[in-house]
Amino acid sequence: MLEARIYVGLRDRDSHEQIFETDRYKAVLKDICKGYATPFSVQVIEGGYFHDDGAWVDENTLLITLIGAPRKTVYDIASDVCTIFHQESVMITCNKVVHFDVRDRRNADRARPSGVCTLPCVG
Repeated sequence: MLEARIYVGLRDRDSHEQIFETDRYKAVLKDICKGYATPFSVQVIEGGYFHDDGAWVDENTLLITLIGAPRKTVYDIASDVCTIFHQESVMITCNKVVHFDVRDRRNADRARPSGVCTLPCVG
């Protein structure tokens, strides 16, 4: 199963300012994801970076996590977000994930007393 994360900064690509309140961007983002009928979660991240001219920039970023979405859906959502939020780019990271249901007796038999998950990583 694929976990995709899309990071989108909230500063406009031309004005280099955040135009709207973060909650407004979140609402729009939720509507975009709902339109693709795929499960998602959204987090707000505060951080910063050095601009090409060397100046420090504080930026709010939205992190969209999609688990189990087809790659095309991930790219389509990223493209829509980039266009609607007026961004030069967004960053996408992807990882394979394993679903582990502790209620499943077969999984419980494999658990170690230390509580450490011993399932092999998916490569």
